[in-house]
Amino acid sequence: MKIGLDKFGLLLHDAAKAMRKRFELRAQEFGLSAAQWRLLVHLVREGRATQTRLAELLEVEPISVSRLIDRMELGGWVLREPDATDRRVRMIVPTDRTMQTFSQIRTMAGEVYDNALSGLSEHEKTVLVTALNKIIENLTGDDASSPACTGSEAKK
Repeated sequence: MKIGLDKFGLLLHDAAKAMRKRFELRAQEFGLSAAQWRLLVHLVREGRATQTRLAELLEVEPISVSRLIDRMELGGWVLREPDATDRRVRMIVPTDRTMQTFSQIRTMAGEVYDNALSGLSEHEKTVLVTALNKIIENLTGDDASSPACTGSEAKK
């Protein structure tokens, strides 16, 4: 089967958008948006992080993370604590509520992923994940600026 490469970017975008929408619909029972969920995932992985680090991980401006954290702090999901080594820095830490709810939310996210991949064989799922990882590697790895990646070699 030949895929229409002219539609490739739109397909990736539309698939990600559909998953985000489904996730947000399901996450409403926890009172979390997709952006809040993403922040919590990174925060649970990191244990504690600065707003700057969270902005970097979420690929958004620090002011956007600050507003997101404000709402999450009001909801009891995170706390701002002083850094032990630098009084100017505030560390963002997950609350007990976050840690207790995290496994439930993660299970729900798994259900969304299962739904998204339903109808695909295990082999097709493996191929899809491998291909997506390769795309990410191609576009973010050390060779991302090489002629093969930028297409400038083909123009010669």
